[in-house]
Amino acid sequence: MFKKILVANRGEIALRIQRACRELGVKAVMVYSEADREAKYVKLAEEAVCIGPAPSPLSYLNMPAIISAAEVTDAEAIHPGYGFLSENADFAERVEKSGFQFIGPTPESIRIMGDKVSAKQAMIRAGVPCVPGSEGELPDDPVQIRRIAKAVGYPVIIKAAGGGGGRGMRVVHTEAALVNAVQMTKAEAGAAFGNPAVYMEKFLQNPRHIEIQILADKHRNAVYLGERDCSMQRRHQKVIEEAPAPGIPRKLIERIGERCVAACKKIGYRGAGTFEFLYENGEFYFIEMNTRVQVEHPVTEWITGVDIVKTQIMVAAGEKLPFTQRQIEIRGHAIECRVNAEDPYKFTPSPGRITTWHAPGGPGVRVDSHAYTNYYVPPNYDSMIGKIIVHGDTREEALARMRTALSETVIEGINTNIPLHRELMVDAKFTTGGTNIHYLEEWLAHHKR
Repeated sequence: MFKKILVANRGEIALRIQRACRELGVKAVMVYSEADREAKYVKLAEEAVCIGPAPSPLSYLNMPAIISAAEVTDAEAIHPGYGFLSENADFAERVEKSGFQFIGPTPESIRIMGDKVSAKQAMIRAGVPCVPGSEGELPDDPVQIRRIAKAVGYPVIIKAAGGGGGRGMRVVHTEAALVNAVQMTKAEAGAAFGNPAVYMEKFLQNPRHIEIQILADKHRNAVYLGERDCSMQRRHQKVIEEAPAPGIPRKLIERIGERCVAACKKIGYRGAGTFEFLYENGEFYFIEMNTRVQVEHPVTEWITGVDIVKTQIMVAAGEKLPFTQRQIEIRGHAIECRVNAEDPYKFTPSPGRITTWHAPGGPGVRVDSHAYTNYYVPPNYDSMIGKIIVHGDTREEALARMRTALSETVIEGINTNIPLHRELMVDAKFTTGGTNIHYLEEWLAHHKR
């Protein structure tokens, strides 16, 4: 096991990793920007290093600053968390070339799965079902583009090969709009991701967003930890996540989970990862893989009893997975609400000082947050300030616990999306379960304030 790990992130995930390190008896070095000097995990840290001013490119995206911080503190490994440099193959490579262990997949795995075209090709080879579409990058020839679209069938969606986070996508309903849409998406992809390559997929009308969590070690062992339903989204950003997914037969989940495990073994994957699927009419279609820990990992931890972050660290240190697939049991139901510092209906960011912070408690309630009373939410980063996660023996019990938890939560001084969550937890269609990825957008359109 490592003696010291540098945590190359901020916010609630930095605190989550710090806690995992403490449980393992590992020292955690926390890095921070000037804007995060007052963060809880910095105050709790045995060692903390300022890596630059507030803007991300000068701090959390500054590779030389992070590696220098690891060198001066004698850290042995670097945990990238999620976001920022967590899925940057060049960073993973630089970390390992500098003599540190990257707590995540190999740079090669990140490259393969980070490019949506190569990821899809790898999954097809591994027998994982994919959305019908172009076999690879779209050609420049308009005639060929139209031919591919006709074979796939309208509507189609044009996606950036290097995209993510809901960016670099365009839905096309008619042949007349096709070529222009491809050119516009290419230009946007080149500007946003430094990679103008785009590909085409069939646009599924009413799918759900289902993902399979996996863990793999360096000894070619891999397991899947059930599934999560992340269909409650706005602009491709998840708002509520739950596990297991309501109404999907276990046999289907087992079949797709086994294929994900086989794919991991085939590509030599290590660490935590998530296979993301669209699910429609009883069929799963692979869309992408996240090669990192995810925001919604706590719902999987609740239903399986597996500590995903501690396991990430253990397998990075060369240990074997401490469990087999047969030992993974799904128990009860978990729901997560992301707490964002924003207007609950207009979604405008609401940075500022939190004058009152009262987190909920009670049986089956977990709060992952770096915020506290008098904490200043900086305007420089993502608006998420925490997550409320609940667990119950049944989905109904979990929903009741979430309603209670949300009613107890008091955050003053800034706006948050807690009022939105309170409404959604009593919405008839959401409480029934099985809403599709468009449901929240449609709900918001009908509930304009």
